[in-house]
Amino acid sequence: MEIITDPASMQKLSKSLLSAGETIGLVPTMGYLHEGHISLIKKARKDCSMVIVSIFINPIQFGPGEDYGTYPRDTQRDRSMAEKAGADYIFKPSVKDMYPDKFSTFVEVVGLDSIMCGAMRPGHFRGVCTVVIKLFNIIYPDRAYFGLKDYQQYLIIKKMVKDLELPVKVIGCPIVREKDGLAMSSRNKHLSASERKSASILYKNLLLAKEKINNGENNLIKLKKICEENIKASADVLKVDYFDFRESETLEEIGTLKPEAGKKQIKKLLIAGAVRVGKTRLIDNLILNISNF
Repeated sequence: MEIITDPASMQKLSKSLLSAGETIGLVPTMGYLHEGHISLIKKARKDCSMVIVSIFINPIQFGPGEDYGTYPRDTQRDRSMAEKAGADYIFKPSVKDMYPDKFSTFVEVVGLDSIMCGAMRPGHFRGVCTVVIKLFNIIYPDRAYFGLKDYQQYLIIKKMVKDLELPVKVIGCPIVREKDGLAMSSRNKHLSASERKSASILYKNLLLAKEKINNGENNLIKLKKICEENIKASADVLKVDYFDFRESETLEEIGTLKPEAGKKQIKKLLIAGAVRVGKTRLIDNLILNISNF
């Protein structure tokens, strides 16, 4: 398996692959691969004749004081895992190649990018959209694969693709979890032994919220407070950035599941949260089908 670092060379190769009738599946990552990434590569392998994994720790999606400098890196490990999972190429450009001197063009999806993680990390999704559209323009994928742990990111990229009429199909793939339910993330490496024990508290409260709703709880404002207090009481949790109930496609915040006059009943509810365990920020979500409520 070849690692390509030059954007122009990657673009030339992609064009030749497409001309030869190949279908290209892209798995964008920031490296330090885990089983969640591997599931994306395997899905792309099933769907496409060529699979390209991009590895790029994108500086413009990190804010001041965030973990850009300490984000885990291990190219040889990534190469071995990607090749074993079925990738054909790795695209691993430098920051200088992706953002040359005087780079000044950015892409943002207004509205969806200012809530939830966007409210906590201003400019984050502008950085995500900018790097993703650059990857699309370099690799020309037929399909691009994203994990649904980053559900807001997935919706934003889908919206960008639709609005700009980009010729790529965005595929969302299920969250892969540890045995205790913790969503797999490259950042999990930063958790201490004590923090690791506390880290699954977010998922436990997502399940609690789901159980309460399934048992007839309609007051989501009340349920939000209960879950937030549960999480805050856990050892090593420094902050709850948010714990939200939102419509799964528009991300409209939902306060009650009782039918309201003049409002259409939602079909799917996103339950999503972000917490800071020690110095590590973790996100997770569940989607609940409530069409039968």
